Amino acid sequence: MGKRQIQIGLLLSRSGTYSLISEACRVGAMSAIAQINADPNLAFTLHAVERDPEGNIDRYEPLCRDILDNTNARHVVGCVTSSSRKEVIPTLERAGATLWYTVPYEGFEASDHVVYTHACPNQHLLPLLDWAMPTYGKRAYLTGSNYIWGWEMNRIARQEITAQGGEILGERYLPVGSPDVDLMIREIASARPDFILNSMIGRSQYQFIAAYRELAKTNPHFLPENCPIMSCNLTECELPALGDAAEGLVAVGPYFRGSTAWPEGHNFNSSHEAATFTAVRELARLLNLCPDAETLSLSELLRMDGAAEGIVDPQTHHTRLPVLIGQVEGGEFAVRRQFAPIMGDPYLSRGRSGLEGIAPKLRVVS
Repeated sequence: MGKRQIQIGLLLSRSGTYSLISEACRVGAMSAIAQINADPNLAFTLHAVERDPEGNIDRYEPLCRDILDNTNARHVVGCVTSSSRKEVIPTLERAGATLWYTVPYEGFEASDHVVYTHACPNQHLLPLLDWAMPTYGKRAYLTGSNYIWGWEMNRIARQEITAQGGEILGERYLPVGSPDVDLMIREIASARPDFILNSMIGRSQYQFIAAYRELAKTNPHFLPENCPIMSCNLTECELPALGDAAEGLVAVGPYFRGSTAWPEGHNFNSSHEAATFTAVRELARLLNLCPDAETLSLSELLRMDGAAEGIVDPQTHHTRLPVLIGQVEGGEFAVRRQFAPIMGDPYLSRGRSGLEGIAPKLRVVS
């Protein structure tokens, strides 16, 4: 008797301004699906039903609805922006379906219909700021794409920096994909901050990073050892778009290529790939709990699973992740600081409790 086939949705923009992130997520998903389908101990195979919103926010909800109405899929992996995630949540609620969201986000959400397998602010922004201010200084300039990720990341950053006696020297936003970075660069050149927190996505940040590199050529204050750009969402999958301008960039995440921190133990190309691979593997483990598990809601699956093996917090649907701070050297991230794994705390209700430093790395000054 052949294995039963379970359909899962992949809702990823393989074209558009943030296509590199989407492609990394897809690689992780397809790799996990291939591994699952080759497992003789599983009674099912997974079949990906793919839809490409092309980076257009207006296409996410109709395509998610298409997956849920016209296929047997009850689980969807994907969405890159928080705007797209929020677009599809009402549709998931009506269908009793689940989104597996595998990229960093701004927190302050815990949906019954979403599993969050990448980092939220207590796993990225707070550790980054706690490291950045003693290392570089407390005068920051904030950038962001003009949607919820940029707004919320900068809101939390303002609160944290000023609470620690720091100062926000400027804050600017661009429409998603906009290349108009000149005003930001002029303001930064005038303000001379100690670091820049970059919460832009896609082509906007590529243009900004390239322009900042040009600024550093004329003024050594803006060299990365003096005033680096820092990000909570930049990974290896976007470095090819940046070329030499990536050198010296600082990022925080649960995994960098070649690190041993990720619990799956595989050699992934980025944390986007790792988090998506893990999401699909965890979904398969839950679907293997009983026959017809694909018809159950996420809450039913988690209740059936109990606390024995699962990686998903049944209260918040977040996961426990390592925290690594890296800086680009020779086209790769070198780890500057590492913290032990910590559970996602989307509402920052636990503050910084549980953040334990391991294997500290010193700042490299050239």
